[in-house]
Amino acid sequence: MAARTDLFVSPDYYQIDELLTEEQKHIREAVRNYVKKEITPIIEDYAQRAEFPQQIVKQLGELGCFGPTIPHEYGGGALDYISYGLMMQELERGDSGVRSTASVQGSLVMFPIYAYGSEEQRKKFLPKLATGEWLGCFGLTEPNHGSDPSGMLSNFKNAGDHVILNGSKMWISNAPYSQVAIVWAKDEQGEIQGLILEKGMKGFSAPTTHGKWSLRASATGELVFDNVKVPKENILPNVKGLKGPLSCLTKARYGIAWGTVGAAMDCYDTALRYSKERIQFDKPIGSFQLQQKKLAEMLTEITKAQLLNWRLGMLMNEDKATQQQVSMAKRNGCEIAANICRDARQILGGMGITGEYSVMRHMMNLESVITYEGTHDIHLLITGQDITGLNAFK
Repeated sequence: MAARTDLFVSPDYYQIDELLTEEQKHIREAVRNYVKKEITPIIEDYAQRAEFPQQIVKQLGELGCFGPTIPHEYGGGALDYISYGLMMQELERGDSGVRSTASVQGSLVMFPIYAYGSEEQRKKFLPKLATGEWLGCFGLTEPNHGSDPSGMLSNFKNAGDHVILNGSKMWISNAPYSQVAIVWAKDEQGEIQGLILEKGMKGFSAPTTHGKWSLRASATGELVFDNVKVPKENILPNVKGLKGPLSCLTKARYGIAWGTVGAAMDCYDTALRYSKERIQFDKPIGSFQLQQKKLAEMLTEITKAQLLNWRLGMLMNEDKATQQQVSMAKRNGCEIAANICRDARQILGGMGITGEYSVMRHMMNLESVITYEGTHDIHLLITGQDITGLNAFK
């Protein structure tokens, strides 16, 4: 497949750039340029072949996209949350799978080691994860326990200086290529704890998930634990219960809120350009009312989401954001992006289903993003419980 030239121009209808610092804009520009140079020319081909572009792991490490909010001493960028959000926006503008690689590494692997690990664990794992020398994954979801992680069956038993882990995890991004896995399992008292597994541990395997119609350029797999001996120094010492994995998911969901807007921006930009070039009935289709309606509504929703994300980023920087606010932004980003992709596909007509344009790939990717890190319905109920004080989950 011929490489596409990336002509993307970012929509900013409300001059939100004026709310950003020079550093934030510089970081966004660096990631945008990376996507234009390294991702856009290759991503359609990788998606068509359902293959993970492994070279991006080192590239994302060099760019500083892994653990950007982690302190310098552990290899992170010590950046603020708006900078992190902008990074995720630009990566997902390229492809949701590329953003997933960075989200998992930073929010689901590096964050729990930094927040809940020992100093020895931080020094051993974080610098190599930050550079992309090591890739990591996060094991929470199980074949029979997705939205209800408290029912997990994975468990470990005490065996002297180590524990014996059994169980399995499913739908794990990065799993087939990971050197490190953060795995959540129950101890003998039934309490959930985090364990750091390393590639090569006997009885630990990560088979690849095949046959996906979505996130085809992202590596997805299972994690299988068959009497795996895990040294006790690999247990995260500073958290017990669902608070551990859920706090990681809050960080990842924040990145998704920004990322989905990147996918929406790409589809809008593609549709706008196409509407000016495609001639039907002797004039550009962008001159017809129904196409203008689609484009105007796309831009309105993108602008609203940009403002929502910026405000959430400010709250994150001040350590005031709640997980419920993050849920609202994640769900909103997914919803508007999916709708915008669908409308953009209609504007492109038959061309919209081909790999010559990014729209159909984004649309298929977003079907996964809507579901992972908390489904669309679950995030709605999180908001509902927060505003009513009534639990609809049980």
